[in-house]
This record gives sequence, C-alpha cells and structure tokens, in this order.
Amino acid sequence: MSASPPAGSPDPADDSAALPAPAVPGAPRGLAGLDRRIAGCRACPRLVGWREEVARTKRAAFADWTYWGRPVPGFGPVDARMLIVGLAPAAHGGNRTGRMFTGDRSGDVLYQALYEVGLASQPTSVGVGDGLELHGVRVTAPVHCAPPANRPTPAERDTCRPWLVQELRSLRPTLRAVLVLGGFGWQAALPAFAEAGWAVPRPRPAFAHGARVTLEGHDGLELLGCFHVSQRNTFTGRLTPLMLRDVLRTAASAAGLPHLPEERRADGT
Repeated sequence: MSASPPAGSPDPADDSAALPAPAVPGAPRGLAGLDRRIAGCRACPRLVGWREEVARTKRAAFADWTYWGRPVPGFGPVDARMLIVGLAPAAHGGNRTGRMFTGDRSGDVLYQALYEVGLASQPTSVGVGDGLELHGVRVTAPVHCAPPANRPTPAERDTCRPWLVQELRSLRPTLRAVLVLGGFGWQAALPAFAEAGWAVPRPRPAFAHGARVTLEGHDGLELLGCFHVSQRNTFTGRLTPLMLRDVLRTAASAAGLPHLPEERRADGT
C-alpha cells in the first residue's frame, strides 16, 4: 500500500522549502504555511541522514510503502483548544506516513484513547487520507524528524524549538490546555512556552504523570503531564488505558472541550 504525501507538502526539488528552523519568523502566516516550512526543514544533518536512510531501506512489513521521509508537521485543527506534545516521529510511524503518531503502536494507544473520550472521529490512525479528524485537539512534537534510537540530541531539540514556538503563537488565540507526553517533551516545551509569551514559573515545574501547572499570560494556559505512550510504558503497565483516558479528560475539561465520560467503552457500551 502506497502512502500519498499530506496535502500541501513541499516538492522535494523545491529548494525554497528547505529552510532551517531559525527561519520560522519569516514563514507564511498561519499553520498551513508553517507546516509547509517544517516539512522542508534540513537544519540537522544527523536527523536528515537518518530519516532519509530509513525511507530508502524501509522495514520489510512496509516494503511497498512510499515513505514520507521528511520532518512531520503537527496534525489537527488550526483553532485547537488543546495541544498534545509528544517527543518525535517514529522511524516507521510518522516518518513513513507523514502524520504525527500515525502508523505505530504509540499512535495506536493515543488515538484509541482520544476516540474513547470523544476527541477523535475514529479509534485508528493508519495513514494520511484515512478519514481521521480530531475534535478541538492538535498533536505535535518538539522534534519533527525521526531520531536514531528515538533520542534527539539537546542541540537537535534546541534547533527545532522555533517551530514549536511558532506553532504555539499561531494557536494562542484559542489554546487553553497542553498535555505533554513524557519528561523529554516537558523539558523541551517549557522554554517554548516562555518564548511564545506565557510565564513559566521559577523554578521550572518538574515533570510527573498528573502534574498540572497554570501558565499566566494570554488568558492563561493549563499545562498537564502524562507518561509517554511508548511501548515500554504501555506494555509494563506504567501507563494504562484508564490512566491515559483520565488525563485526557482532565486536559479536555481544562481546555473547555466537550468529552465523553468513563462510561464510554471501546465497544460503544
């Protein structure tokens, strides 16, 4: 099965799209323009080499796919009231499909939970064009390229930060809550919130599952923490489906989004 590039994605031969993250302030206004610029970024040589090598060699199970092999922009409505911040795209997930948390087991867990609490139109996310819609929620990451061993370097994280800052600024009129998955995302996001105009407490709040901090500025922003939906956490029970649904409901309430109560089950009962 081949995957089509997301709508509006840059032509690989268009050098004007391949601009580094520091060029974000000059990007076209709006999230659509920002997403296009992100998808053409080549600022980190190690990440560029890795994502493109993975796209060439592929995984045997996806040998008939045309991998995206570029930075993966955020996904969700431009007027989202709630933002979910992960870590980075998976090599054979978002790096293959071109959409955040799509095509890998972490995404399977996240979108199932979003569906069960009424924030997604369907419980699965397998590829661009599968019909998935998010209700008032956008999903992004502080690092937009798949990193080797799922570990971006501090320098790569910092180089990618201007993209997250610009995304936050674009969402600022409607954004009311942010759910951060994992300690890496938490530490990467805090300075981005400050650069985007919210006041981050000092000392900086520590990450914890269930942590909740109010950031002052721009009508306020509720920042919540959740263990990452990684296989290590979900397979060992460190993060259970119930825990994830509970924190999603808390974040949705903080954002003023309608959501379904715990009585909603995966089978609809």
